[in-house]
Amino acid sequence: MLNRFEELKLVAKCTLTDDRDAFGKLVEAYQSDIRRFFLNLTGDACLSDDLAQETFIKAYISIGSFMGLARFKTWIYRIAYNEFYDWTRKRKEERLDDEESTADNEMAYDGNENDCSTRIDIANALQKLSPAEKSATVLFYMEDRPLKEIARIMEMPEGTVKSHLSRAKTKLAGLLK
Repeated sequence: MLNRFEELKLVAKCTLTDDRDAFGKLVEAYQSDIRRFFLNLTGDACLSDDLAQETFIKAYISIGSFMGLARFKTWIYRIAYNEFYDWTRKRKEERLDDEESTADNEMAYDGNENDCSTRIDIANALQKLSPAEKSATVLFYMEDRPLKEIARIMEMPEGTVKSHLSRAKTKLAGLLK
């Protein structure tokens, strides 16, 4: 985990001298967090890798717009959230065009049948939430992000994030009973 000063130093190197090694260090620091974020949202490891890659490509292209008002990690999560939202919208459009879903929800199997079953139940229940509820839930409960940071990532007031979390908890409780 990089501290704020290290993040700013690496971002400055990327911006001023197009230092790809500096950006590589930022990717190394946050790629596992971003991939896990997408895996919790989609349940698909390959798709998670693709979305994470797109996130870092967009971050590299727009690194000059990073103003340092929030942590780099918050900024990259915001890009990841937008990438997930874009994917969700495209998927919804494809479903309307095709009238059949081609989404493949594979879960990692670790040999423990009960654990795998629970993971599948949770993943299926998460898929029934709205994108905003799902994102807020994953960021809060699985990524352990504070409410203020989630509000910045999702660009909405903290109260709205709390409402999404509350509705998601209620829905999940009903779905997982």
